[in-house]
Amino acid sequence: MSEHEKLLPDWMIGLTDRIMKYYIERDLTLDPVVLDRHPLPEPGHEYMMYAHIPFCHTLCSYCTFHRFLFKEYKAREYFVSLRKEMQMARDMGYDFTSMYIGGGTTTVLEDELIKTIELARKLFPSMKEVSCETDPAHLASPSFKDLKGLVDRMSIGVQSFDDNILRMTERYEKFGSGAQIFERIQAAQELFPIINVDMIFGFRGQNEKVLQRDVDLLMKLNPRQITTYPLMVTTQTKASVRNNIAAPSADLAAQYRIILDTLGKNYNQLTSWTFGRSNDEGFDEYVVDHDEYLGLGSGAFSFLGDSLYVNTFSLRRYNERIAQGKMGVERRKRFNKHSILQYRLLLGLFAARLSRKYFRDVHGVELDRALFKEMLGLKLAGAIKENPADPDNLIVTDAGKFLGLVMMKAFYSGMDNVRAELRKPLSAIDM
Repeated sequence: MSEHEKLLPDWMIGLTDRIMKYYIERDLTLDPVVLDRHPLPEPGHEYMMYAHIPFCHTLCSYCTFHRFLFKEYKAREYFVSLRKEMQMARDMGYDFTSMYIGGGTTTVLEDELIKTIELARKLFPSMKEVSCETDPAHLASPSFKDLKGLVDRMSIGVQSFDDNILRMTERYEKFGSGAQIFERIQAAQELFPIINVDMIFGFRGQNEKVLQRDVDLLMKLNPRQITTYPLMVTTQTKASVRNNIAAPSADLAAQYRIILDTLGKNYNQLTSWTFGRSNDEGFDEYVVDHDEYLGLGSGAFSFLGDSLYVNTFSLRRYNERIAQGKMGVERRKRFNKHSILQYRLLLGLFAARLSRKYFRDVHGVELDRALFKEMLGLKLAGAIKENPADPDNLIVTDAGKFLGLVMMKAFYSGMDNVRAELRKPLSAIDM
């Protein structure tokens, strides 16, 4: 790809990474705190519930999410604790419009997952949708079909259909060939209203030809939704892994252009890296549509009011606290008003939904005045422009969508570093 076709110049990508690193190091240092409960819900506020399942049958080397190697007795004990914590949330007065179940691998025990979803729908009458994650291996499980009618959106982590990349990432032996995975997804599409296929770009060896084939296969598969993450390796990821699987960051812009040009033909772009066949369906980045959410389970994050809360990463302490009638909060970070506004600006850019009206109605500020420097920078970068037909809603350009991707990638990498730091002190008795 020639230089003039690039979405952003390399120097701007590098500068954005450095700026994001500064803010992440400043704002994502969490304070130790032990709380018996999360804060009570505010009247009139809308909340989402996140539930974390920290177990996987196999551990991918590049993954920095909070997860442990699956042991059935530990997982069953954990699900019991998680349901008790859900009851605590209900007793505190929480109700939820939606539930996102993440991991780990949420479907390690389908029967326990079913009990958990059924209880959630019973406890929280306002719940309209349940989203869940799985991997390609579980699609072939006989009991996987029992989730039909309970899960509204199932997200499947594929990453690539290319067998060489699957081997490089140690997924070929675990989940099968690209052709086998393709067939399993085809069969699973009839089970749920929305199937989302998670893909990753930015792998070493994933040249434009390989990526184009992946995207073409996605178009042939034609799921309701597609998420195309850039590969995220953090400072905590082993250097050997980073060097072996990650492509140079300069390749991302060219790869992103292929994704935009191909998926944009048949899909609406919901965020910088999510595409859907309609504009009104949920997606993995639930933080975009939900200003506040309550996280349940070991290692779960919550954002309530002006604070980020993090539950203990120790399975032992989590189960002990729940048994004592307490929730699992062990970390908190309070943010000032300006930091919260910057965070919502990032999410607005990432979702290509940058609304002046939202900032007036929700935060009581004029966006251009409250974030003058940030807005000026976005305009000068060509990331946003005025919408003459609707002055309250700015237009996010393709360059802006890519900038949103670069910024969100840095933000999530920072969150992964937080997870890694909180996992570091865990000993064998905590796992």
